[in-house]
Amino acid sequence: MGNVTSSVAAKFAFFPPDPPTYDVFREGDGRLVLPGVTADKNMDVHLLETKVGNKIVATFWKHPFARFTVLYSHGNAADLGQMHELFIELRAHLRVNIMSYDYSGYGASSGKPSEFNTYHDIEAVYNCLKKDYGIKQEDLILYGQSVGSGPTLHLASRLQKLRGVVLHSAILSGIRVLYPVKMTFWFDIFKNIDKIRLVSCPVLVIHGTNDDIVDLSHGKRLWELAKEKYDPLWVKGGGHCNLETYPEYIKHLRKFINAMEKITIVKPTKQLTQNPSIEAKHNKCLRFGKKAGTDLEHGGVKALTNPLRLPLETDIVEVMKSNKVVALVGFEEHKVQVERT
Repeated sequence: MGNVTSSVAAKFAFFPPDPPTYDVFREGDGRLVLPGVTADKNMDVHLLETKVGNKIVATFWKHPFARFTVLYSHGNAADLGQMHELFIELRAHLRVNIMSYDYSGYGASSGKPSEFNTYHDIEAVYNCLKKDYGIKQEDLILYGQSVGSGPTLHLASRLQKLRGVVLHSAILSGIRVLYPVKMTFWFDIFKNIDKIRLVSCPVLVIHGTNDDIVDLSHGKRLWELAKEKYDPLWVKGGGHCNLETYPEYIKHLRKFINAMEKITIVKPTKQLTQNPSIEAKHNKCLRFGKKAGTDLEHGGVKALTNPLRLPLETDIVEVMKSNKVVALVGFEEHKVQVERT
Protein backbone atom coordinates (compact mmCIF):
# COMPACT_ATOMS: atom_id res chain seq x y z
CA MET A 1 0.00 0.00 0.00
CA GLY A 2 2.96 2.26 0.56
CA ASN A 3 1.88 5.88 0.51
CA VAL A 4 -1.85 5.15 0.65
CA THR A 5 -2.28 6.58 4.13
CA SER A 6 -5.16 8.00 6.08
CA SER A 7 -4.49 11.43 4.58
CA VAL A 8 -4.85 10.01 1.08
CA ALA A 9 -8.00 8.10 1.98
CA ALA A 10 -9.43 11.21 3.58
CA LYS A 11 -9.09 13.13 0.31
CA PHE A 12 -11.58 10.77 -1.26
CA ALA A 13 -13.86 10.60 1.76
CA PHE A 14 -15.13 14.18 1.74
CA PHE A 15 -16.84 16.05 -1.09
CA PRO A 16 -18.62 19.04 0.47
CA PRO A 17 -20.84 20.85 -2.06
CA ASP A 18 -18.99 23.86 -3.43
CA PRO A 19 -20.48 26.36 -3.14
CA PRO A 20 -22.62 25.34 -0.16
CA THR A 21 -26.32 25.02 -0.90
CA TYR A 22 -27.42 27.25 1.99
CA ASP A 23 -26.32 29.97 4.39
CA VAL A 24 -27.20 30.84 7.98
CA PHE A 25 -28.28 34.28 9.18
CA ARG A 26 -28.94 35.73 12.60
CA GLU A 27 -32.09 37.79 13.01
CA GLY A 28 -32.44 40.86 15.21
CA ASP A 29 -33.66 38.77 18.13
CA GLY A 30 -30.55 36.59 17.90
CA ARG A 31 -32.36 33.61 16.39
CA LEU A 32 -30.51 31.70 13.67
CA VAL A 33 -32.38 31.10 10.43
CA LEU A 34 -31.94 29.15 7.21
CA PRO A 35 -33.66 31.11 4.42
CA GLY A 36 -36.49 29.12 2.89
CA VAL A 37 -36.46 26.52 5.65
CA THR A 38 -36.96 28.31 8.96
CA ALA A 39 -40.60 29.00 8.13
CA ASP A 40 -41.15 25.64 9.79
CA LYS A 41 -41.90 26.68 13.37
CA ASN A 42 -40.92 23.23 14.62
CA MET A 43 -37.33 23.55 13.40
CA ASP A 44 -34.48 25.06 15.41
CA VAL A 45 -31.10 26.10 14.00
CA HIS A 46 -27.98 25.83 16.15
CA LEU A 47 -24.39 26.94 15.75
CA LEU A 48 -22.35 24.62 17.97
CA GLU A 49 -18.71 24.83 18.94
CA THR A 50 -16.72 21.61 18.89
CA LYS A 51 -13.89 20.78 21.27
CA VAL A 52 -11.36 21.90 18.64
CA GLY A 53 -13.08 25.25 18.12
CA ASN A 54 -14.97 24.64 14.88
CA LYS A 55 -18.47 26.11 14.59
CA ILE A 56 -20.90 23.64 13.04
CA VAL A 57 -24.51 24.07 11.97
CA ALA A 58 -27.16 21.72 13.35
CA THR A 59 -30.92 21.59 12.82
CA PHE A 60 -33.49 20.09 15.19
CA TRP A 61 -36.84 19.09 13.65
CA LYS A 62 -39.46 18.63 16.36
CA HIS A 63 -42.44 16.29 16.19
CA PRO A 64 -45.13 17.11 18.79
CA PHE A 65 -45.73 13.46 19.67
CA ALA A 66 -42.22 12.06 19.28
CA ARG A 67 -41.13 9.22 21.52
CA PHE A 68 -37.59 9.13 20.14
CA THR A 69 -35.02 11.46 18.60
CA VAL A 70 -32.96 10.38 15.59
CA LEU A 71 -29.46 11.85 15.33
CA TYR A 72 -28.77 11.71 11.60
CA SER A 73 -25.22 11.78 10.16
CA HIS A 74 -25.40 12.31 6.40
CA GLY A 75 -23.12 11.13 3.62
CA ASN A 76 -20.02 12.77 2.25
CA ALA A 77 -21.31 14.80 -0.70
CA ALA A 78 -24.38 16.58 0.66
CA ASP A 79 -25.03 19.39 3.10
CA LEU A 80 -28.07 20.37 5.15
CA GLY A 81 -29.46 22.59 2.43
CA GLN A 82 -30.13 19.52 0.29
CA MET A 83 -31.61 17.37 2.99
CA HIS A 84 -34.38 19.25 4.75
CA GLU A 85 -37.12 17.63 2.64
CA LEU A 86 -35.88 14.21 3.68
CA PHE A 87 -35.95 15.21 7.35
CA ILE A 88 -39.47 16.59 7.04
CA GLU A 89 -40.68 13.30 5.55
CA LEU A 90 -38.90 11.12 8.10
CA ARG A 91 -40.21 13.24 10.95
CA ALA A 92 -43.77 12.89 9.70
CA HIS A 93 -43.78 9.20 8.81
CA LEU A 94 -41.70 7.91 11.73
CA ARG A 95 -43.13 10.34 14.30
CA VAL A 96 -39.68 11.18 15.65
CA ASN A 97 -37.58 14.27 16.23
CA ILE A 98 -34.70 14.61 13.77
CA MET A 99 -31.36 16.16 14.73
CA SER A 100 -28.85 16.56 11.93
CA TYR A 101 -25.72 18.58 11.39
CA ASP A 102 -23.07 19.52 8.87
CA TYR A 103 -19.56 18.26 9.40
CA SER A 104 -16.71 20.72 9.82
CA GLY A 105 -16.05 22.24 6.40
CA TYR A 106 -19.53 21.43 5.09
CA GLY A 107 -22.25 23.97 4.36
CA ALA A 108 -21.96 26.90 6.77
CA SER A 109 -19.81 24.94 9.25
CA SER A 110 -16.27 26.20 9.77
CA GLY A 111 -13.07 24.17 9.75
CA LYS A 112 -11.92 21.39 7.47
CA PRO A 113 -13.49 17.96 7.02
CA SER A 114 -11.55 15.08 8.51
CA GLU A 115 -12.26 11.80 10.23
CA PHE A 116 -11.55 13.10 13.71
CA ASN A 117 -13.41 16.34 13.13
CA THR A 118 -16.54 14.31 12.36
CA TYR A 119 -16.11 12.65 15.76
CA HIS A 120 -15.83 16.03 17.48
CA ASP A 121 -18.83 17.23 15.47
CA ILE A 122 -21.19 14.46 16.54
CA GLU A 123 -20.08 14.77 20.16
CA ALA A 124 -20.98 18.48 20.11
CA VAL A 125 -24.39 17.66 18.64
CA TYR A 126 -25.04 14.98 21.25
CA ASN A 127 -24.13 17.43 24.02
CA CYS A 128 -26.61 19.91 22.54
CA LEU A 129 -29.36 17.29 22.61
CA LYS A 130 -28.68 16.61 26.27
CA LYS A 131 -28.33 20.23 27.36
CA ASP A 132 -30.95 22.02 25.26
CA TYR A 133 -33.59 19.32 24.83
CA GLY A 134 -33.05 16.97 27.75
CA ILE A 135 -32.69 13.98 25.43
CA LYS A 136 -31.56 10.83 27.22
CA GLN A 137 -29.59 7.99 25.70
CA GLU A 138 -32.59 5.72 26.15
CA ASP A 139 -34.62 7.92 23.80
CA LEU A 140 -31.92 8.38 21.16
CA ILE A 141 -31.42 6.50 17.89
CA LEU A 142 -28.23 7.15 15.92
CA TYR A 143 -28.52 7.02 12.13
CA GLY A 144 -25.44 6.94 9.90
CA GLN A 145 -25.67 7.08 6.12
CA SER A 146 -22.60 6.04 4.15
CA VAL A 147 -19.57 7.93 5.53
CA GLY A 148 -21.92 9.08 8.30
CA SER A 149 -21.65 5.56 9.68
CA GLY A 150 -18.18 6.58 10.93
CA PRO A 151 -19.21 9.25 13.46
CA THR A 152 -22.35 7.24 14.23
CA LEU A 153 -20.43 4.16 15.36
CA HIS A 154 -17.83 6.32 17.09
CA LEU A 155 -20.53 7.73 19.36
CA ALA A 156 -22.51 4.50 19.63
CA SER A 157 -19.42 2.63 20.85
CA ARG A 158 -19.20 5.08 23.78
CA LEU A 159 -22.85 5.19 24.84
CA GLN A 160 -24.14 2.04 26.50
CA LYS A 161 -27.82 2.92 26.88
CA LEU A 162 -28.77 3.99 23.38
CA ARG A 163 -32.15 2.94 22.06
CA GLY A 164 -30.78 1.84 18.69
CA VAL A 165 -28.50 2.40 15.69
CA VAL A 166 -29.30 2.48 11.97
CA LEU A 167 -26.49 1.88 9.46
CA HIS A 168 -27.51 2.89 5.94
CA SER A 169 -25.13 1.93 3.10
CA ALA A 170 -22.40 1.84 5.73
CA ILE A 171 -18.70 1.13 5.27
CA LEU A 172 -16.50 -1.35 7.13
CA SER A 173 -13.64 1.15 6.88
CA GLY A 174 -12.20 3.60 4.40
CA ILE A 175 -9.43 1.36 3.09
CA ARG A 176 -11.84 -1.57 2.72
CA VAL A 177 -13.77 0.42 0.14
CA LEU A 178 -10.54 0.68 -1.85
CA TYR A 179 -9.18 -2.82 -1.20
CA PRO A 180 -10.77 -6.05 0.11
CA VAL A 181 -8.22 -6.32 2.91
CA LYS A 182 -8.66 -8.72 5.82
CA MET A 183 -6.75 -6.79 8.47
CA THR A 184 -7.09 -3.25 9.79
CA PHE A 185 -4.14 -0.99 9.06
CA TRP A 186 -3.03 1.79 11.36
CA PHE A 187 -3.58 4.39 8.63
CA ASP A 188 -7.15 3.33 7.89
CA ILE A 189 -10.03 5.74 8.56
CA PHE A 190 -13.51 5.14 9.97
CA LYS A 191 -12.66 1.72 11.43
CA ASN A 192 -16.28 0.68 11.78
CA ILE A 193 -15.38 -2.99 11.63
CA ASP A 194 -13.78 -2.63 15.06
CA LYS A 195 -16.24 -0.20 16.64
CA ILE A 196 -19.38 -2.17 15.76
CA ARG A 197 -18.25 -4.83 18.24
CA LEU A 198 -18.51 -2.27 21.07
CA VAL A 199 -22.11 -1.26 20.35
CA SER A 200 -24.53 -2.71 22.90
CA CYS A 201 -27.88 -1.54 21.49
CA PRO A 202 -29.95 -3.04 18.65
CA VAL A 203 -28.49 -2.37 15.20
CA LEU A 204 -30.48 -2.15 11.96
CA VAL A 205 -28.44 -2.45 8.75
CA ILE A 206 -29.86 -1.22 5.43
CA HIS A 207 -27.94 -1.83 2.20
CA GLY A 208 -28.67 -2.16 -1.51
CA THR A 209 -27.89 -5.44 -3.24
CA ASN A 210 -26.61 -3.54 -6.30
CA ASP A 211 -24.51 -0.97 -4.45
CA ASP A 212 -21.52 -0.45 -6.75
CA ILE A 213 -19.88 2.10 -4.47
CA VAL A 214 -19.87 0.36 -1.08
CA ASP A 215 -20.31 -3.33 -1.72
CA LEU A 216 -23.13 -5.23 -0.03
CA SER A 217 -20.49 -7.27 1.80
CA HIS A 218 -19.81 -4.22 4.00
CA GLY A 219 -23.38 -4.16 5.27
CA LYS A 220 -23.56 -7.91 5.73
CA ARG A 221 -20.31 -8.04 7.69
CA LEU A 222 -21.38 -5.17 9.96
CA TRP A 223 -24.65 -6.97 10.63
CA GLU A 224 -22.80 -10.20 11.45
CA LEU A 225 -20.54 -8.38 13.92
CA ALA A 226 -23.34 -6.55 15.73
CA LYS A 227 -24.07 -7.86 19.22
CA GLU A 228 -27.76 -7.00 19.09
CA LYS A 229 -29.03 -7.71 15.61
CA TYR A 230 -32.28 -6.39 14.21
CA ASP A 231 -33.71 -7.75 10.95
CA PRO A 232 -31.54 -6.22 8.22
CA LEU A 233 -32.98 -4.75 5.05
CA TRP A 234 -31.19 -5.84 1.90
CA VAL A 235 -32.94 -3.75 -0.74
CA LYS A 236 -33.11 -5.89 -3.87
CA GLY A 237 -31.81 -3.87 -6.82
CA GLY A 238 -30.98 -0.90 -4.60
CA GLY A 239 -27.84 1.12 -5.24
CA HIS A 240 -25.88 3.45 -3.02
CA CYS A 241 -27.84 6.64 -3.51
CA ASN A 242 -31.45 5.60 -3.96
CA LEU A 243 -32.60 3.39 -1.09
CA GLU A 244 -35.00 6.08 0.16
CA THR A 245 -37.02 5.67 -3.05
CA TYR A 246 -37.98 2.06 -2.30
CA PRO A 247 -41.26 1.44 -0.44
CA GLU A 248 -39.68 -1.07 1.93
CA TYR A 249 -37.25 1.57 3.21
CA ILE A 250 -39.78 3.58 5.18
CA LYS A 251 -41.82 0.48 6.07
CA HIS A 252 -38.81 -1.21 7.63
CA LEU A 253 -37.81 1.93 9.50
CA ARG A 254 -41.33 2.17 10.93
CA LYS A 255 -41.12 -1.46 12.00
CA PHE A 256 -37.77 -0.77 13.69
CA ILE A 257 -39.08 2.29 15.54
CA ASN A 258 -42.09 0.32 16.76
CA ALA A 259 -39.84 -2.50 17.96
CA MET A 260 -37.61 -0.06 19.84
CA GLU A 261 -40.64 1.17 21.78
CA LYS A 262 -41.12 -2.31 23.20
CA ILE A 263 -37.62 -3.06 24.45
CA THR A 264 -36.28 -2.37 27.93
CA ILE A 265 -32.94 -0.60 28.16
CA VAL A 266 -31.98 -1.49 31.73
CA LYS A 267 -31.73 -5.18 30.92
CA PRO A 268 -29.71 -6.83 28.15
CA THR A 269 -31.91 -7.04 25.08
CA LYS A 270 -32.59 -10.33 23.41
CA GLN A 271 -31.48 -11.00 19.87
CA LEU A 272 -34.15 -9.33 17.79
CA THR A 273 -33.98 -11.41 14.63
CA GLN A 274 -33.83 -14.93 13.37
CA ASN A 275 -33.93 -14.05 9.70
CA PRO A 276 -30.43 -13.47 8.26
CA SER A 277 -31.66 -11.49 5.29
CA ILE A 278 -34.69 -9.75 3.89
CA GLU A 279 -35.11 -9.51 0.12
CA ALA A 280 -37.80 -6.86 -0.44
CA LYS A 281 -39.71 -6.12 -3.63
CA HIS A 282 -39.26 -2.80 -5.38
CA ASN A 283 -42.04 -2.41 -7.94
CA LYS A 284 -42.48 1.31 -7.40
CA CYS A 285 -40.69 4.18 -5.70
CA LEU A 286 -41.71 5.73 -2.42
CA ARG A 287 -42.61 9.32 -3.22
CA PHE A 288 -44.85 10.33 -0.32
CA GLY A 289 -47.24 11.99 -2.74
CA LYS A 290 -44.59 14.13 -4.41
CA LYS A 291 -43.70 13.85 -8.06
CA ALA A 292 -40.15 12.70 -8.66
CA GLY A 293 -37.98 12.30 -11.68
CA THR A 294 -36.93 15.77 -12.83
CA ASP A 295 -33.24 16.53 -12.97
CA LEU A 296 -31.57 19.10 -10.81
CA GLU A 297 -28.14 20.53 -11.40
CA HIS A 298 -25.83 20.90 -8.39
CA GLY A 299 -22.25 21.64 -9.29
CA GLY A 300 -22.47 19.69 -12.53
CA VAL A 301 -24.00 16.61 -10.89
CA LYS A 302 -27.55 15.60 -11.78
CA ALA A 303 -29.80 14.14 -9.11
CA LEU A 304 -33.41 13.08 -8.92
CA THR A 305 -35.56 15.49 -6.96
CA ASN A 306 -37.35 12.72 -5.09
CA PRO A 307 -37.60 14.06 -1.53
CA LEU A 308 -36.37 10.79 -0.05
CA ARG A 309 -33.25 10.67 -2.18
CA LEU A 310 -30.09 12.38 -1.02
CA PRO A 311 -29.34 14.56 -4.07
CA LEU A 312 -25.57 14.33 -4.15
CA GLU A 313 -25.04 11.28 -2.01
CA THR A 314 -21.81 9.46 -2.74
CA ASP A 315 -19.23 7.90 -0.59
CA ILE A 316 -15.67 6.84 -0.69
CA VAL A 317 -16.32 5.78 -4.25
CA GLU A 318 -12.82 4.67 -4.98
CA VAL A 319 -12.05 1.91 -7.42
CA MET A 320 -8.41 1.06 -7.95
CA LYS A 321 -7.50 1.12 -11.68
CA SER A 322 -3.80 0.39 -12.24
CA ASN A 323 -2.10 3.33 -10.51
CA LYS A 324 -5.14 5.60 -10.50
CA VAL A 325 -7.99 6.04 -8.11
CA VAL A 326 -11.31 6.85 -9.72
CA ALA A 327 -13.62 8.75 -7.39
CA LEU A 328 -17.21 8.71 -8.59
CA VAL A 329 -19.07 11.76 -7.37
CA GLY A 330 -22.70 11.35 -8.28
CA PHE A 331 -22.41 10.49 -11.96
CA GLU A 332 -19.04 12.03 -12.75
CA GLU A 333 -15.50 10.67 -12.56
CA HIS A 334 -12.66 12.57 -10.92
CA LYS A 335 -9.31 10.90 -11.49
CA VAL A 336 -6.57 11.44 -8.97
CA GLN A 337 -3.00 10.23 -9.31
CA VAL A 338 -1.78 8.26 -6.29
CA GLU A 339 1.83 7.29 -5.87
CA ARG A 340 2.32 3.64 -5.04
CA THR A 341 5.58 2.23 -3.76
